[in-house]
Amino acid sequence: MTPIESRQNGTIRHLARLARDKKYRRTTGEMVCEGEKLLGEALTAGTQVKTVLLRNDSLSPLCAQAEAHGATLFAAEPRLFALASDVETPQGVIFSCESPVVSGELPRVRSALLLDGVQDPGNLGTIIRTADAFGLEAVILCEGCADPTAPKVVRATMGALFRQPLYRLPFARAAEALHAQGLPVYAAALHEDSVPITETALGECAVIVGSEGHGVSPEALALCDRSLIIPMSGHAESLNAGVAASLLIWELRKPYL
Repeated sequence: MTPIESRQNGTIRHLARLARDKKYRRTTGEMVCEGEKLLGEALTAGTQVKTVLLRNDSLSPLCAQAEAHGATLFAAEPRLFALASDVETPQGVIFSCESPVVSGELPRVRSALLLDGVQDPGNLGTIIRTADAFGLEAVILCEGCADPTAPKVVRATMGALFRQPLYRLPFARAAEALHAQGLPVYAAALHEDSVPITETALGECAVIVGSEGHGVSPEALALCDRSLIIPMSGHAESLNAGVAASLLIWELRKPYL
């Protein structure tokens, strides 16, 4: 384990930049996480952990396991350790690892959720966590979505980010790939001919959920086969994007549960 004694240390600056700079995360193919729970989730999923920074030098079994799998361990006193964190009260472990988000070709799936402009980190984290809970085969991040490797999203997933298959594709390409597999693509949108999900069999298909403020974009709607609505009996005009997506994930996966 290597001690860090300067605020200008390259490891401190690398971890801090991963926490704050989306472009840097994309360039390096890494993201940063905090806490032993997430470290355990990453190791269990087989994600390559690159660097582990400990507050002081207390070596836990999980950190030793990460080192055995190729991670480099560093230790820093609390004042320096805090420079690498994006929260006011850091946990005792900060680590970098490879990003689990895949950009490229979509494999064959039975069902998928597409996200169009979902920008709230909490909503995106909730959606990823719910998709993992019900075994959804793909969450596809289309135009305008929050970065799933941003620390706020990673924390909201509670470790699901390491398990849930995620893909980053423009909507037009994603819709083309899904249609080529024979899957209809539906939009969760209030439209004159929208059909309640209670009247639609959501088994082998894909559904797109739009942004919190604007819904599904007109460009995406034009490529969808049908619009769906979630029927409500109360007085709310709409649902939070994370809640709406969670209900749709349940309907998509219900035939397989």
